[in-house]
Amino acid sequence: MIRFYEVEKWERQSIIDAFGDEAKLFKYPLTAENADECGDCDVISTFIYSQLDKAALDKLPNLRFIATRSTGFDHIDLDECARRGILVATVPRYGDETVAEHTFALVLALAKKIVPSVDRTRRGDFSFKGLNGFELAGKTLGIVGTGKIGLNVARIGTGFRMNLIAYDKFPNEAAARELGIRYVGYEDLLRQADVITYHVPEVPETHHMLNSGNIGLLKPNCVVINTARGSVIETRALVRALSEGRIGAAGLDVVEEEPVIREERELVSSLFREAHDLGPILSGQILLRFNNVIITPHNAFNTDEAVQRILDTTVENIRSFQRGEPTNVIPSLQHA
Repeated sequence: MIRFYEVEKWERQSIIDAFGDEAKLFKYPLTAENADECGDCDVISTFIYSQLDKAALDKLPNLRFIATRSTGFDHIDLDECARRGILVATVPRYGDETVAEHTFALVLALAKKIVPSVDRTRRGDFSFKGLNGFELAGKTLGIVGTGKIGLNVARIGTGFRMNLIAYDKFPNEAAARELGIRYVGYEDLLRQADVITYHVPEVPETHHMLNSGNIGLLKPNCVVINTARGSVIETRALVRALSEGRIGAAGLDVVEEEPVIREERELVSSLFREAHDLGPILSGQILLRFNNVIITPHNAFNTDEAVQRILDTTVENIRSFQRGEPTNVIPSLQHA
């Protein structure tokens, strides 16, 4: 028997199609308080609001495999799982292409004045005064963070014949050779780039990477893109630079005032929406008042393909475990 917890309506049919009567689906999280109901299960699948701690695991004596429908796993006590021989599989990535494409959607929208152009024509005004944009070809694209998403952004940038520079604490030299990326220091990147895009995690070292102390290094027409985490950019510094005309434009899928988000998948979770309403947060965002700023509602990850990929990977994780060839298992538990 396989039990799925925190199941959303859009997930139900895919799970049923994959496992039929073998699967039991529940909308609520799994906790120590309700773990008794699946004491006979050997496989469970949850999202991040289930708490698989020692108290819950004590009530799951037959459990052998946890398939979390997330990249993160801090809701699972890995030490206890290792001690009990329980494997844990994750969804290591699902939005690498999606977020990179959204990044360039923001770049192109700003470069080609798409939003004001559409607004104007919808009012029946077909003049193009003030709508002159700029070409990407020959411009320098500065990529901060060259993980999977950052490298996909670089690949797209090559298609536009942009010059690629990047900053990363741990440079990927093989990818740099393949894609023609030139690694530079962070301040050098700020000085040289015509477009800067951020693809770093939310950790102390990345807090306010762009701030009042270094934003003055940017070119006057520089476009800043953030599809990572809101805390990467100091909002006050960005507002001041835009107000004073010291940078060109900004495209943001994330803002500093957002609640802490561990997984983008949280944003389509009913449990998250019950606890957080992004509407008032975004509607009060001062950056919305700027004509040269585009803000999207933390939507870069949200494509049919990316969301489906979460389920497809989870299904395959479970099936591979059943075949005796588990995939995407947390390495420290691989030989538990």
